[in-house]
Amino acid sequence: MKALKYIFFLLLILIIGLAIYIAVQPNEFNFNRSRVIKAPVSDLFNKVNDYKEWPSFSPWIEHEPDAKLTYSENTSGVNASYGWNGEILGEGNMQTTGIEKDKSIAQRITFIKPFESESDINWTFETTNDGTKVTWSMKGKQDFMTKMYTTFSGSIEDNTGPDFDRGLFKLDSIVSSEIKTKMTAQNNFRIGDISQVNLPTQNFIGYYQKTKINHDAMTKLFMEFMPKAGMYAMQHLKYGEFTPASVFTSWDEEKGEAEFYIGLVLKKDLAPADGMSAISLPEGNTLTVSKYGNYGNGDEKAHMALDAYIKEKGLERKEMIWELYVNDPTQVKPEDIQTDIYYPVK
Repeated sequence: MKALKYIFFLLLILIIGLAIYIAVQPNEFNFNRSRVIKAPVSDLFNKVNDYKEWPSFSPWIEHEPDAKLTYSENTSGVNASYGWNGEILGEGNMQTTGIEKDKSIAQRITFIKPFESESDINWTFETTNDGTKVTWSMKGKQDFMTKMYTTFSGSIEDNTGPDFDRGLFKLDSIVSSEIKTKMTAQNNFRIGDISQVNLPTQNFIGYYQKTKINHDAMTKLFMEFMPKAGMYAMQHLKYGEFTPASVFTSWDEEKGEAEFYIGLVLKKDLAPADGMSAISLPEGNTLTVSKYGNYGNGDEKAHMALDAYIKEKGLERKEMIWELYVNDPTQVKPEDIQTDIYYPVK
């Protein structure tokens, strides 16, 4: 009986000692993992900022791809959220609490099952000479039950740190693959043979533009005014009675400025809308070439080919040139988008 009392007393001391040991463990945890990824900071920020993208790089969803995922109406930006429910993942949700564009994202992760807890997640994005340094961090409080769990199973960092490393690795692989695919698409174009045609006078209506020779600035103008011109045409003409086009009247490399019109070549008379101008495209001998591929991909080479042809044949180009956007880019493959370029010559 006395031996049992000693054993009980010893167990009691061990339990009290263990409880004291658990109680004095840190009340908070805080750790992070980083990876330098050779990708623009905006690509990485946008990927992490949109919860619809998380299944592609989340190390946890990788363990249970069939888990039920739910999303808020807006999946990116402040107050965006997504939730999960699965046999392996348990139940929980994450919400974005703050963002600084291309610099940081703050999130709050809440676990409901198999245990309840909350932690803060933070992402930072830093441009370096070797790429973008992405840092993924996590911090939170540790109650007694959490301390007891980590005492026997390892710290939060020991258990979660490898998942962060895996997630950053997947993020690197996915974004790098997307960049490679994008670069391949950008180089995926072809240029047809140059021919000389004798054109009649054609009518064009369009919105005048003057801007710096800058791809992004010019693309923005086309995205604004081409749909506007198309909507006007659809109100008055049938499909096939107009072709989206642009007419360039000035391209000054020294000043870095271009003047042009965004609008439509007409096959039927139509008065210009408010803000539009009417232009007659000149009749006569004209060089033309078709370029196939995404808008902006290979355009410069197509124009260079026309310039080289003019020099080789001893021709003289007139000031005005134009482009016709022959087919609907939403109805064909990117490599089949057709742009016909016209150089009137003397």
